[in-house]
Formats: sequence, C-alpha cells, structure tokens
Amino acid sequence: PGVVDVFAIPAGVAVVAESYWRARRAADRVQARWSEGATGLDSAALRASYRRRLDSPGKVQRDDGDAEGALRSGARVLEAIYELPFLAHATLEPQNATARVADGRCEVWAPTQAPGLAREVIRRITGFDEAAIVIHQTLLGGGFGRRLEQDYIIEAVHIALRVPRPVKVVWSREDDTRHDVYRPMATTRVRAALSSEGKLVGWSQRVATQALTAAVIPDWLPAIVPGAVPGSLKGLLARGARVAMAGGVVADESGAEGAADLAYAVPNVRVEHAVVTPGVPVGFWRSVGYSHNTFVTECFLDEVAHALGRDPYELRRELLAGAPRHLAALDLAARQAGWGQPLPPGVFRGIAQARAFRTACAQVAEVSVHGSSIRVHRVVAAVDCGLVVNPDIVRAQIEGGIVFGLSAALRQAITLTRGRVDQGNFHDFELLRMHECPRIEVHLVPSDEPPTGVGEPGVPPIGPAVANAVFRATGRLTGPPRGRARGAGAAAAARSPG
Repeated sequence: PGVVDVFAIPAGVAVVAESYWRARRAADRVQARWSEGATGLDSAALRASYRRRLDSPGKVQRDDGDAEGALRSGARVLEAIYELPFLAHATLEPQNATARVADGRCEVWAPTQAPGLAREVIRRITGFDEAAIVIHQTLLGGGFGRRLEQDYIIEAVHIALRVPRPVKVVWSREDDTRHDVYRPMATTRVRAALSSEGKLVGWSQRVATQALTAAVIPDWLPAIVPGAVPGSLKGLLARGARVAMAGGVVADESGAEGAADLAYAVPNVRVEHAVVTPGVPVGFWRSVGYSHNTFVTECFLDEVAHALGRDPYELRRELLAGAPRHLAALDLAARQAGWGQPLPPGVFRGIAQARAFRTACAQVAEVSVHGSSIRVHRVVAAVDCGLVVNPDIVRAQIEGGIVFGLSAALRQAITLTRGRVDQGNFHDFELLRMHECPRIEVHLVPSDEPPTGVGEPGVPPIGPAVANAVFRATGRLTGPPRGRARGAGAAAAARSPG
C-alpha cells in the first residue's frame, strides 16, 4: 500500500511511494538480480597491489637537486612505507534531492556544493535549455566534498521524468556509506638521507594512489567550458583529459599535494605520483591529497628527528627558516601548548604542520595511550589565514576540521570484501562523540595578507600530530593511530549491495 511505481533507472531500481518509509520498506523487498561485478576486489589484494606499484616509477611532481644521489651517498638512510585507507564522507544528512519535471522545465531542490555542475548534468539528461533548469540550493547538512557529486540529483531527475509530480529521493545511511565516492587509499614509500654532520640532505617520496582529478573531470569539464563550445567537443576534451591523467601522462596534482609542496629546506627532493586504477569510485574529501600526504611527511619527519636525536619541534624550526608563515604558525602553536614543559605521567605531545589551500596551520596534540585505547586530551592549533575578518568563524572551521580529522585518524576506514564495502552505518564507520572530543584551542597569527581558506586546513595536521604523540609513547606508526578513543512523493532506490 502507498507504492506508486517501481521501475529501472540507470543507477538501479526506483521505488516510488507516498512516504519515505513506505518506499524504503518496499525497496527492501525488491528482488533484483545484480551482476557480481569486481568480486575479486578486496582490501588485502589492494594493499599488495599498491605496494607492488611502489616498485615502478611514477609521474614526477617535484625534482630538486639529486635525491637519488643523496640517498646513495648519505651516511644514513631511513625508509618507511605508510598506508592510508579509503574514507567515506559520512555527512550527517544523507544524500537527497527533490525534482519536478513539468511543462518543459526541471526544478531541483538539493544540498549541492556545485549548482552549476548540477545544471549541466540535468541538461544532458533532459535535453532542456539551461534557462529551463532551476536549481534551489538548500543547506548542505554536511558536505566535505561529497556534495560536489551529482549522483543523487541524477537519480531524482530520472525518476521525475517518469512520475508526473514532485519526487524526493532520500538515500539510507547504508546506501550513503556503501555508494560514496571515497577519499582515495594511498600507500607511500618515503626515504630520507642523513649526512655525517646530522643534516637532512635528501628526501624521496613515491605515493601510489588514484588520479582523483581524472575521476571527476568527465563531469566537471563540460560544466566549466563555455556554453558556445559544442557538447561533443566538451565530451571529447573531458575523456582525453581523464585518460591522460589516469595514465600518468599529465600530472594530477591532487595525488601529490602535501608532498610535492614540501616546505622544509631539503636540498634534494623527489616526489612521484604512481597512479593506480583499482576501480573504486573516489572524489574530493575534506583537504583532498593533503589528508594522506601530510600524514606521511609529518610522521616521517618525526622519525628523522628521532634518528638524529633532535627535538621534533626544533628540527622543524630549523628546516622552516625560509618559510616565515609556516614558521610563525609553528612557533605560536608550540608556545601556546607549552612545548618542552612537563606533562602529567603517561601524557605525550606530538606536533605537525601543513600549509594547505594557502593557509598555514600547526597543531600540538596531548595524548595518552592505555592498551589499544588512545585518548586525546588537548589540541592547540595556530593558523595563518591572512587577514581575519571574523575570528569566530575561523575558529569554528578549524575546530570542525580537527574533530573531522580525529574521527578519521582514530575510528575510520573503508574496507572491501569480494568487491563490496564492509561498512554500512555509524556503528562500524564511527564519528567521534562529544564526550570523546579533546579541549581545542585555536590561536590566530596576526596578518594583513589577503584572506585564505579555513574550511579544510584544520584537517591535515591533526592525524600526524596524534600519531607523533603515540610514537613518542609507544614506537613507530606507519598508518593512522586507529583505536578506541574513549507534499511531495518520496522515492528510495534499491541498489546493488556492492
């Protein structure tokens, strides 16, 4: 009762009913036959294939001096492999959109981060002129890059073309988790050459990860190319760019950002992006490539400091002497955190910094470890984002980024078994709870420079800051320190469980 229609759409089977729950219950009863797809795809096999990819050269993203020569002649060489998992966006509001198609017009209400792109994909589906397509952009309910994708809008429009009334598509939490466009998995080999004088003289970093821009450019490029360009030519440009980036012919900077722009004064640096194509859908995730590359560079630099018998903060100060904005944020965070001052027994500090999206952010984390339980007590952040117009907004964004990054570092990973995502809801892809959040202090570096971004730069440093504290407490880490930290019609899509 209450079911209006059931029919196939390109993404699966649409079940249209008078309310969401009637649609959801009916969708759960749909008996659909699905192709098994890439059933051999699982996390263990992917880890092995990514490690093998590290044995072959990648697309060079930075090549200063002679890093290989420095490694051959160095008095001591350090090497590590770091593994970072796929991650879902886990927006609190699942994907949803309302669409109405009538009288040669299409109206859509959706929490999209890219209304221009939404209009372009609707134009392709309906054939309507852009003037006949209206996008009502609602509040996001959490975006983090997920709502740059248009899949949920595409579903709503396809259904609205068949149903003569407004239709609202709502994804279940399980749909949202298992059909995300994920933060790419990354496996990185990094090597450092140390001189007999105790100097860091060489740095080599090869990251095996997907070409993220190549994954999104087929949809994005036609939306940003001028309307006078014929649609067939737009499509040709998009396909050509995707093939060039996915094959490593053209550099996809997203794969190496946070590594290729290493700010530390090392005379010999080489960074490569070794492109992999596992077939897992990926998309922009809050801070993009900085989210995994900063983890690697900042954790490995602590290993360098340990090998040299140096304080990790003091080593960073020395290597950032030529990067004044990085250095100002680093000094402010260390000073406000009381770096070097005694802590209670069992509590350790870790430090990390990055300059993402033209904003320098340094963080100090105070952490204790009890068995497999990691507790983050306090985080001190310092930010140079240029001229600050509204300090409370800046602090709120950095605080949100820290909690987002802590959830990823302590709790989250997307894994695959026989081609299917193992996680489905917040019980197995967890967010940090309010009572588990540390005390967070955000300090702003005074500046008259033009304002820069604050939505994403709070994310990259927090994972390595915590990992470096855990390293000081327990020993080396080569991955995130995951552990327990204490009117309209409605439609639901039945999707393949893969």
